[in-house]
Amino acid sequence: MISVIIPAHDEAGYIAACLEALLASRDVSLQVIVVANACRDATAEVARGFGVSVIETPRPGKLNALNLGEAQATGSVLAYLDADVVVSPGLMARLAEVLAADQPLYASGTPAVVARSAFSRAYARFWARLPFVTEGVPGFGLFAVNRAGRARWQAFPEIISDDTFVRLSFAPEERIRVAESYRWPMIEGFTNLVRVRRRQDRGVAEIARLFPELLANDDIVKPGPAQMLALGLRDPPGFAAYGLVRLAVRTPYARAEGWTRGR
Repeated sequence: MISVIIPAHDEAGYIAACLEALLASRDVSLQVIVVANACRDATAEVARGFGVSVIETPRPGKLNALNLGEAQATGSVLAYLDADVVVSPGLMARLAEVLAADQPLYASGTPAVVARSAFSRAYARFWARLPFVTEGVPGFGLFAVNRAGRARWQAFPEIISDDTFVRLSFAPEERIRVAESYRWPMIEGFTNLVRVRRRQDRGVAEIARLFPELLANDDIVKPGPAQMLALGLRDPPGFAAYGLVRLAVRTPYARAEGWTRGR
């Protein structure tokens, strides 16, 4: 059985699609745990309508939500799913299959990045062609581990980038990417993209500072100038959108405190 833990903060507009797809999974037994953290909307009520387990906590924060969900998880595989992600019908069964092993393993599906606004579509189109997305097992939006793998750390630490922390807790040969897909929404709008990409950079730097030993497991190869030029020639608007965001991240633009995911 897979225990699927879904941290959800004010996700009433997205959790239904997430759960509908998850519960349509084929050939797999699921325990679904939604952790509604500091919600001001109907996230918990919507989730209960699907008959899944719901934990409500007044404390905000994704990492605390993950720890609360894990305390109730009984599956031999633990999957961590963002509330705005939509999985394909065969993905969870495939994850259960590849993680049915005694040795520590980590796995995820093949992401399909989606966006609504013109700027975010251009950015997403280019970003999705970068080696970080096309190679390896990035695990953004969804990752899973078996119990032997979960023993690699204690409670989730209070950090920015939980997916990077977990991915780097496994060597490249312990990470498995399956062909089955999931839809992951890109941040909407230039300003939100700048804020979120800056936050992601801070998250990676934080892990390097707090857990430097994990960097030995980082197998991401940054594209060189020739590869970036080739990608840019294939998609000039996407390259321009990506370049603008990366440049803005290095400026004072949109550095106000606080962050809200843009959709």
